[in-house]
Amino acid sequence: MKKILSLFVSLGFGVTAVNAAPSYLTRDGNGGYRVTYDYTDKAKTGWYVGARADLNFLNWENKYSVADGVVAPDEFSSDKYSFEPVFGGSVFGGRKFAYFWRAELEAGYMGYFEDKDATSEFSLQIPYVMFNGYYDFINGFYVGAGVGAAMPISTIDTIYSNGNERKEYGFSPMAGVMLGYSRELDYNLVLDIRYRFSGMTGIEQRINDLTFPNDTNKYWFQNDIDFILDNSISLGIRYEF
Repeated sequence: MKKILSLFVSLGFGVTAVNAAPSYLTRDGNGGYRVTYDYTDKAKTGWYVGARADLNFLNWENKYSVADGVVAPDEFSSDKYSFEPVFGGSVFGGRKFAYFWRAELEAGYMGYFEDKDATSEFSLQIPYVMFNGYYDFINGFYVGAGVGAAMPISTIDTIYSNGNERKEYGFSPMAGVMLGYSRELDYNLVLDIRYRFSGMTGIEQRINDLTFPNDTNKYWFQNDIDFILDNSISLGIRYEF
């Protein structure tokens, strides 16, 4: 009787143990258990979003001119700007694919530059949109390239134009190459450090001669902004879903 009771008690514990087995333990058919883990709740989708703060160093030349027969102040001349520092930033979103590749859409602002003297004031600001592709190495470094468009905004205000602000909106093809480093801060947050060398075509800004308001050939002043080069260093955070 004791043996029968002991057998039932053993079977009861055995059934309890089987029923209490965690979900990641399954029978292997040979009296043992197979351990299986399900990480589907932890798998990333590949999509990410983020933001960057930039320090941009802009390089370009302003080429001033007037139409034939138009008298202009003598102080107007060409100006070269080299490695002018401006602060900007961008927001971006993208997706990883094929393990090491990323595609990204970035919208940014290169910052606001201003130069003025006793008689005139000039400013330049550059919003832009770029489509970027990156290749991530296993050590955290990455390389990339991008194409897009910049919308430079040039403003000239002088005492000779009755204090009226003169603003020109441009549209310029833009391209760049990138080198960067990524480091995971936790499962979803990634630190992103990037250097980008980029360039875009300039814009032409013309102020017509008020004496001949309907004659576009009689412009009083023209500024041709040459090809714009930018060296930027950025610090960013991206969130991976």
